[in-house]
Amino acid sequence: MPKMKTNKGAKKRFKVTATGKVLFRPAGKRHIMSGKSSKRRRHMRRWRLFEAAHDAKDVRKMLQQ
Repeated sequence: MPKMKTNKGAKKRFKVTATGKVLFRPAGKRHIMSGKSSKRRRHMRRWRLFEAAHDAKDVRKMLQQ
């Protein structure tokens, strides 16, 4: 049986912690930053935890972890 391939789109968007939690970067930071508040832009800098467990399971499957 052939090896499973990693979903490259998911690999670029998500990362999995050592405990198996899925992290992502929030969307909306590409352009038109002047219309967003400083607090909103600041909070977009960091990685966020993927809350929905059923969706996180699908992401881990795409990443084979």
